[in-house]
Amino acid sequence: MDDDTVLNFCSITSCEPDKAAQYLRLTDGNFEQAIQLFFDAPGLDFAPSAPAPPPAAASSANNAITVDSDDDMDFDPAPQGAAPPARPPPGVEDDEAMARRLQEEMYGGGGPGGAGQEEIRAPMQRTTETLVGPDANWGSGAEDEDLDAMVRDQLARRQTGRAGIFNQRTAQPSVWEDTADSSARRRELATATGGASEQSSKMNMLAELFRPPFEIMYQGPWEKARDMGKEEEKWLIVNIQDQAIFDCQRLNRDIWKNDEIKATVRENFIFIQYAKDDPRGQQYINYYFHARDSSDAYPHIAIVDPRTGEQVKVWSGPPIPEPVDFHGQLHEFLDRYSLNMSAKNPVAKRKSESTKMNVDRMTEEEMLEMALQNSMENGKGPKDDDPDALTKSTDNVKGKGKAEETAPELEAEAAGPSNPAFAGISSQNPHTEPTVTDPKVTTRIQFRGPSGRPIVRRFNLSDPVRRVYEWIKADTPWEGKKGAEFDLAFMGKNLIEHLDDTIEAAGLKGASVMVEFLDSE
Repeated sequence: MDDDTVLNFCSITSCEPDKAAQYLRLTDGNFEQAIQLFFDAPGLDFAPSAPAPPPAAASSANNAITVDSDDDMDFDPAPQGAAPPARPPPGVEDDEAMARRLQEEMYGGGGPGGAGQEEIRAPMQRTTETLVGPDANWGSGAEDEDLDAMVRDQLARRQTGRAGIFNQRTAQPSVWEDTADSSARRRELATATGGASEQSSKMNMLAELFRPPFEIMYQGPWEKARDMGKEEEKWLIVNIQDQAIFDCQRLNRDIWKNDEIKATVRENFIFIQYAKDDPRGQQYINYYFHARDSSDAYPHIAIVDPRTGEQVKVWSGPPIPEPVDFHGQLHEFLDRYSLNMSAKNPVAKRKSESTKMNVDRMTEEEMLEMALQNSMENGKGPKDDDPDALTKSTDNVKGKGKAEETAPELEAEAAGPSNPAFAGISSQNPHTEPTVTDPKVTTRIQFRGPSGRPIVRRFNLSDPVRRVYEWIKADTPWEGKKGAEFDLAFMGKNLIEHLDDTIEAAGLKGASVMVEFLDSE
């Protein structure tokens, strides 16, 4: 049993460690279920019950019970002069009468003309139903959007398990803004927890303490959140949670309920929080959260540019920052980055090759230090790197200014491409993402370039692969690479050989494509 889990259990329930371990053992280590079980049955007796005495001991302690043998059984009618069989007292049914009554109640009596004949229901009316899923083509009206939201909510309820204190459902944001209406807040909290908050005053207190920040949370799918970010010119801040990891619950308790953090997020960000198995967040998780299967990568927080789909900052794994530190990091990010088209944001640098250690040239002390570091990290799962950390090198230009072409960009343009097929691709045809989000017509493609940060763009499935090259040549999203020759690699093939194939025919639907600039060092 994990000692940290037992300590977290004791900190919430104030019970002894031995008892906490027993509750966790009963629930196979499921932290939330163990907490629920404790408050449902705080006095649960874990001592083994005394075994029941054997029949022989019971018989010796009471009067002996004798059973007639088959020879003594008489199935003939009672002899003349014998007393009639005993009848049950008035008001008490005999076995046959009870069985008959139950049969009539359950099946309506059976038999022609019986009472059950009148209770046979009419045949069910024939109906036609259509199975639908999210992103179905409902239309463009508000009612259709509400219906799509209802479908997604139903899928989320089916896939994220039973609602509880630590697995609260989506709730109406407006209820949490009205601090005066405590009865409405309590009803909404009971709905969000599946009724768990109403079991006791302590359960209600815990439900409120670990409640997700519904008042600042956008509860729609990833695509619509990104569209809203573009429209309102706000960054997207995404929190992916594993409900079984207590640090994720601490985020709800300590970070997202901090008034200063809430004010900063509300003003500058579209805030989204998904459980790791929430279908609304699967597109984000598949594209951006590559360490999702590692428990050491939770909690996961990231900031994404809604225009380019580029992940620009990541907090991954424990320990979670203190509220004051996290608030300062948000403001530092807002000082360095901007959604203004005329602003120049920091550029991520590649990790220096000189930092790679040559084992053959290492001293004995360096090898011992490396072995000690590897030993300390043994058993830990992977985490997602913070792309913003690569922008903080000493030679990186701080602040923001008007974007201008640098000398390397001009030199790359002057050098010209060496591949004739690449030279024939237009560099004057910028790309505009289609507004249709129907997966039957469009798709999102993830691009990984020199910075290592994924950039996501939407294309029509009928667009030729040439369209992707034209977009990068006309408006490359990688700093210092304008006009430079590049290759697009996917599944071991160079896409320059498939320029006239459609994106769908080339297998690029939902794909991750590597962008390799030929002048990269």
